[in-house]
Amino acid sequence: MEEKLRMFFDKKGDVLDISLGEPREAISKEIGDDILMRIDPETSEVLGFTILNFEKRFERTKVEIFQLTAKLAQAKIKI
Repeated sequence: MEEKLRMFFDKKGDVLDISLGEPREAISKEIGDDILMRIDPETSEVLGFTILNFEKRFERTKVEIFQLTAKLAQAKIKI
């Protein structure tokens, strides 16, 4: 089933949220420095990602524009 990729940026909280399809209940697993993967607790399906301190990351590198290329497929993650 094809899902829409949805992104939301909370400037005040400096958080980028990326979801596959409509938001659903999930558990989060930290997969990197301030990077969380959201997983369906029943099916282990990846539902999206959350990046904390998003703008702060680019202040350190002085990068203002970036390109994102991704190929997403449903995956089951062992919790």
